[in-house]
Amino acid sequence: MDALGKAMRGLRCAPVRQLALLGAHCDDIAIGAGGALLQISAANPAMVVHALVLTGGGTAREAEELAALTAFCPDAKLELTVLDLPDGRVPARWEKAKQAVEEFRCRVDPDVVFAPHKDDAHQDHRTLAELTYTAFRDHLVFGYEIVKWDGDLAQPSCYLPLADGVAERKAGLLHEHYPSQQGRDWFDRETFLGIARLRGVQCRVQHAEAYFVDKVVLEFDEEAACGFC
Repeated sequence: MDALGKAMRGLRCAPVRQLALLGAHCDDIAIGAGGALLQISAANPAMVVHALVLTGGGTAREAEELAALTAFCPDAKLELTVLDLPDGRVPARWEKAKQAVEEFRCRVDPDVVFAPHKDDAHQDHRTLAELTYTAFRDHLVFGYEIVKWDGDLAQPSCYLPLADGVAERKAGLLHEHYPSQQGRDWFDRETFLGIARLRGVQCRVQHAEAYFVDKVVLEFDEEAACGFC
């Protein structure tokens, strides 16, 4: 037991063979779930990571996203698709976005899905979240959060404690791989460590990421895929 006291009791998940990541913009996935990616990759070095991003295709941001996700998912086989829908106009391109998500679903069958959560205030994030939950009806979907001006932080339902150094590593990789975003007043180390510290307080650890989960199926037997920790 450390100075923070004992962390909350939790569930230990089974090994992850395939991971699906969805983002509206290049950097959404890493901001919302970068710590999870680092920890899942460390525990499952041979997994396959499928990623779909709706905007930024054909620009410098696409190259940033490839380099960033490669760094966040070391030793994994990464398959990244970045489309060129207009930033901030995804709801107006709903048909194309829906087709992209459905085609993505048809070619992947992941153990876990990470996507924006449905109450995100950004219209692009929110639209993608709605499409994701429709396409991945039978999957465990973790809705990640992105701190922003809109003040849409809500009460999450799931927490991932980050191991020592992971929050700092995440902040460092974000700064390293997304130079196009460094002029934004919120895109800095204090922001990323601040939200990680807040979520850590809520689950009795130093740093954590938080997620929104609509449905979870539990199995309480010896053959269950997860156990208490």
